[in-house]
Amino acid sequence: MDREALRETLDRHGQPAYRARQVWAWLARGCGSYAEMTDLPASLRALLEEHVPFSTLTLEREQRASDGTVKALLATVRGRPVETVLMRYRDGRRSLCLSAQSGCPLTCSFCATGQMRFGGNLSADEILDQALHFRRRGTVDHAVFMGMGEPMMNLDAVLEACTLLPALGITNRRTAISTVGWIPGIERLTASGRPIRLALSLHAAEDGLRSELMAVNERYPLAAVLDACRRDFEARRRTIFIEYVMLAGVNDRYEQALALARLLSPRTAFKVNLIPYNPTDARFAGSGREAIAAFRAALESRGVRVTVRLTRGREIAAACGQLAAASAA
Repeated sequence: MDREALRETLDRHGQPAYRARQVWAWLARGCGSYAEMTDLPASLRALLEEHVPFSTLTLEREQRASDGTVKALLATVRGRPVETVLMRYRDGRRSLCLSAQSGCPLTCSFCATGQMRFGGNLSADEILDQALHFRRRGTVDHAVFMGMGEPMMNLDAVLEACTLLPALGITNRRTAISTVGWIPGIERLTASGRPIRLALSLHAAEDGLRSELMAVNERYPLAAVLDACRRDFEARRRTIFIEYVMLAGVNDRYEQALALARLLSPRTAFKVNLIPYNPTDARFAGSGREAIAAFRAALESRGVRVTVRLTRGREIAAACGQLAAASAA
């Protein structure tokens, strides 16, 4: 919901300020319409129905995967496409993958989002409405800003949204922001002091290869990015997740695992998530299970904490690196 439009409408019609808080409380509980807001006068509900759209986003379509993952294609009032994903896990978690931008200006070579037209930053309300879309379907308890876009390039809106997400059931400690290494954003997150998790998309342990995969490395090279991450760990004492997509014959060799282990010091600051590559139109192929297992073993032998990420929603192009809003082209 456009919260400013709500406040202006209420003020224009002489309504007390607490009415906006009432509306937000209903939204955060998963309310699906003004008609359900039974502690508001019927005349006010009718007024809001006429003047304030229930959401800043319009649902274009949804896709469901056999593993329970749901991907929603939404559109802003300017017609810009946004994809967001609900991931269900066997332990009961219901985690949201939220987008901070429509598309992405940073054209990482393995990521489908970077190949679509960049539509700009999303507002805090447009970020919240992604979460509210799925909150209306049930409880939500985790969020990752790993959808479309570079969250650190839109950090004001992201942090504003994170201020309100706890009302939906998603605390800051259960929220992660992923970045390609946008240092000004990392430093601002550090200064905020919030317990939001930082995740770094690394994908290569040396500058030459990382620049081939991620052009942003020319602006913010590995050493500078990792120094910023270490300062964040010292300040906030939150383990930093290192995201490493496994590309066959590109970054999955034994010696590359050892190089990665050498980079990640102190060991207590980092945990590596190895990500099986999810097919896109890019030229890459994913590493096989044996290669991933060997890479993991090499890291663990050097004292690095490692997990292999469970892929969710690949069959509906909802997995890491696949969000491209293709149907909106």
